[in-house]
Amino acid sequence: MYWTLELASYLEDAPWPAAKDELIDFAIRNGAPLEVVENLQALEDEGDTYESIEEIWPDYPSREDFLFNEDEY
Repeated sequence: MYWTLELASYLEDAPWPAAKDELIDFAIRNGAPLEVVENLQALEDEGDTYESIEEIWPDYPSREDFLFNEDEY
């Protein structure tokens, strides 16, 4: 299982919190690449819901990770 920013971007508008099956269904309905669906299928399914992409991909960069000052523009 691997994630990239491009692959993770397909889950940005997912209905969080969501269960694994809901995320897979969302990815398929929205035309996400097969890699996204395969990554979601590879998750361990303990019946829990995921609150955000950070629970699926802990290294997902947040807004604070980018050195961009919105006040300057």
